[in-house]
Amino acid sequence: MTNELLIQRVRQRDGQQVDLRIIDGVFTEIGPSLAAGDGATVIDGGNSLCFPGFVDAHAHMDKSLIGLPWHRHDVGPALLDKITHERELRREEGIDAHAQSSKLARLAIAAGTTHIRTFVDIDTEWKLAGFEGVQQTRADFRDALSIQIVAFPQSGMLMRPGTVELMEDALKQGAEVVGGLDPSTIDRDPAKHLDVIFGLAEQYDADIDIHLHEPGDLGAFSVELIAERTKALGYQGRVVISHALCLGGIDDAYLSRLIELLVENDIIIMSHGPSGLRAAPSVKRLRDAGVRMCSGNDGIRDAWGPLNMPDMLLRAFLVAYRNNFRRDDELDMVLDIITQGGAEVIGDAAYGIRPGCSADFVLVDGENHVEAIIERPARKLVVKGGRIVARDGECLV
Repeated sequence: MTNELLIQRVRQRDGQQVDLRIIDGVFTEIGPSLAAGDGATVIDGGNSLCFPGFVDAHAHMDKSLIGLPWHRHDVGPALLDKITHERELRREEGIDAHAQSSKLARLAIAAGTTHIRTFVDIDTEWKLAGFEGVQQTRADFRDALSIQIVAFPQSGMLMRPGTVELMEDALKQGAEVVGGLDPSTIDRDPAKHLDVIFGLAEQYDADIDIHLHEPGDLGAFSVELIAERTKALGYQGRVVISHALCLGGIDDAYLSRLIELLVENDIIIMSHGPSGLRAAPSVKRLRDAGVRMCSGNDGIRDAWGPLNMPDMLLRAFLVAYRNNFRRDDELDMVLDIITQGGAEVIGDAAYGIRPGCSADFVLVDGENHVEAIIERPARKLVVKGGRIVARDGECLV
């Protein structure tokens, strides 16, 4: 017996009103005025806007402080100050990665997120506790939220002997992605750092996602090294450089050279519209050149800061604001980044609102899809694999 769900009267991004027929969790037919099959569950979409499920392609679910007593933020400004403080806080407060990532998962689902790529800290103090906690959350929410795990050496890798072995353990136990971090300024040995993470990725057939905060020419040098290894190992399309702040802080000629390397090696850039005075990559310049991009909410209410929230429409607003996007076509480009762009990064070939794809989608009220970035209405309905997982801004899982 098949399980049919028919969603009537929703609007696609082209403005066309359609019905969505879903059988056993998969879109089977999309078009106007579809007839319900025998025993089908029918829901009137009320002319709502329909989005594919939002993709948070850069999160840190293991160490969010959301739902805990207020944490006073007075550490910094150096990156290592924040990293050290976070490690100490995690130890002193006994942060429970499963509990915290579960809270975050429910909020993300309520906001229409159906896929998350999350980094989990792995170091010689916390060992695999963060990974194991998020892994349990992934199992708990498997029917409501797809979670992909990155084994991430937040406190450094070469500088903390034993970290590489712990990362390898995480990969053996189900982490899908190898993380890296500022190879020149954290581990101070960029060639060795990249040798290790690319070696692990090759051994375990894993993708790579590297945090790169390094500024200017130093960060640009790291981009060159990453591109060199990507090409040598045939890893095109499997490497993300997250943040890549250096791309906003070098001269135009050097930027053009790096963009050529990114396109040639199909290296994806994650940019989340970072706050502060530091330069950031030009989303339009990169996209116009053919660089694939994704975005994410980064750390949510954690030891680094209290401002981020698990809402990808809000993230789209922030990316647009940081890049001075005002035109509808520019805002529409950001919608592509938080949907299809992220889905490509996590490797979900069954993503999208078309027959044969998994029925992961979000309904919101509004005049058009671009306006939704500005108004950010409550998510009227969130469906994952044909199952209703949130309604009117409330997670049902």
